[in-house]
Amino acid sequence: MKRILLPLLLIISALTGCGSFGGVDKVVIGIDDEFAPICFHDERNELVGFDIDLAREAAERMGVEIEFKPISWDNKEEEIVSGNVDMIWNGLDITEERKEYMIFTRPYMDDRQILLVRQGDDQGIHAEEDLAGKIVGTQAGSTSDSYINQNANLKNSLKEYKTYMKFNEVVAALKSGEIDVLICDELVARYEMKQDPGHLELLNVRIGSIAEMAVGFGKDKIELRDEVQKAFNGMIKDGTAQKISEKWFQADLIRE
Repeated sequence: MKRILLPLLLIISALTGCGSFGGVDKVVIGIDDEFAPICFHDERNELVGFDIDLAREAAERMGVEIEFKPISWDNKEEEIVSGNVDMIWNGLDITEERKEYMIFTRPYMDDRQILLVRQGDDQGIHAEEDLAGKIVGTQAGSTSDSYINQNANLKNSLKEYKTYMKFNEVVAALKSGEIDVLICDELVARYEMKQDPGHLELLNVRIGSIAEMAVGFGKDKIELRDEVQKAFNGMIKDGTAQKISEKWFQADLIRE
């Protein structure tokens, strides 16, 4: 056992720099564990998902142990800056605000924000401005939340704006009629519709610009970021990343 542990510690030290993880022997990844299909618990309560598969594959190639740590998505800046987590690999979009406290890998997938409503209740929404007078909800700290808070005219036009700590909470609010419209990532919206057909409807109305998904790190984790990027490059080159995408989305959505 000691013969196995010592090389592992040496590998982690080489990847992250002396003492950069405070002497612990694993890389801690911050996640929202109720964010299907990116990261969630299956019927056996096992942690699964698109980004979980990608992270596990990268860690195996790097030869490091990983720990997935559930965090409040709205507190991800605090989690990263304090060092409570070493990275966030969980459907994370690159934004100017996040660049203030994170560094990123190259984007590995594109995504856009889109609208979900109850089945058969489009409320006459055909464009972003049609959200005026509606009760709109999204996940706190998400890209959708950032977009709305940065657009005062849109936010002020809403009848009410609500945020929820977990994605499943905002879905439940939509289904119950607590909110009229849910704004979220298109990938997540399509998965939710597939898992619960007949209850929700996706409106082909784009909100904001197309987002770029990447892995985020604390600004002192440059070496770790570079090693993750190197592992991911290998996963793209040999087709592993594409196979994981096809498993979850029935399509190769990985950016080269």
